[in-house]
Amino acid sequence: SFSRNNNAGLRGAVYKMADVACKCHGVSGSCSLKTCWLQLAEFRKVGDRLKEKYDSAAAMRVTRKGRLELVNSRFTQPTPEDLVYVDPSPDYCLRNESTGSLGTQGRLCNKTSEGMDGCELMCCGRGYNQFKSVQVERCHCKFHWCCFVKCKKCTEIVDQYICK
Repeated sequence: SFSRNNNAGLRGAVYKMADVACKCHGVSGSCSLKTCWLQLAEFRKVGDRLKEKYDSAAAMRVTRKGRLELVNSRFTQPTPEDLVYVDPSPDYCLRNESTGSLGTQGRLCNKTSEGMDGCELMCCGRGYNQFKSVQVERCHCKFHWCCFVKCKKCTEIVDQYICK
């Protein structure tokens, strides 16, 4: 779990990505009154930055004197902007009611993706089962005057993958 000091680091990371946005008010576009505010960066950018910080967080331990020290002294000391942790993250691959993790067994995965939704990563090396399913979707939709849309139903058999 992250220490209390990390809250400042997280806020700082989000705040540094914020930008000042302004809007002019006045007759015919004149800027007789200007309103400005601090606007957060795009959610995706903030999320990517926080994930980067999470992935590079430093493992720490509490000394007898109650101070934090690096678990591995080969790494450089974290700055006040870095994230640190004392307890390792739980194993999200397995169901664990005490942490609230549902695990990944039985979850749909994407066989062709190398991302978080990919079967290799999501199934945690346990493998996956393939099955076929019938998907029915609206298709060949046409707008009729006035005022409705009429569609046909298209049926497709698709391969799906589920974590073991």
